[in-house]
Amino acid sequence: MPSFDVVSEVDFAEVQNAVQNVTREIATRYDFKGSRSAVSADEGAIKIEADDELKLKQMQEILRGHLNKRGIEPGQLDYGKTEPASGMAVRQVVSVKEGIDREMARKVVKAIKGAKMKVQVAIQGEELRVSGKKRDDLQDAIAFIKGMDLEQPVQFKNFRD
Repeated sequence: MPSFDVVSEVDFAEVQNAVQNVTREIATRYDFKGSRSAVSADEGAIKIEADDELKLKQMQEILRGHLNKRGIEPGQLDYGKTEPASGMAVRQVVSVKEGIDREMARKVVKAIKGAKMKVQVAIQGEELRVSGKKRDDLQDAIAFIKGMDLEQPVQFKNFRD
């Protein structure tokens, strides 16, 4: 029976590369000369530190651009609350969302069942398994999921005949 998985994954090596590129760009830009602005990444989160709100917003734009070039979509980033740091500096934690949460999974399952497609959908942890009798039904399901307005980007893996 043909099936495929719907997942939401992020390649953290690409996140690290993007953060390194942002660090390089900040070091060479004239408007960041002499500032204590920094970006760092650890597993699942990116920390941004800047001298003021304006520099923080500029760093967010630079980060979005570099992540987008690396194939990480803006929907996978969750910008946290801006916190004051020492002096007039500010910091922000940007979490990288990975995996499909329960609420979004239920929304997708309900939409597919509501469309009366000839496929079965099963929630398996942080991913969905879609199976059907025909390959064409699965391709229709992929097109339907792509057409949905989901707040988090998804990928389709393990397509089996």
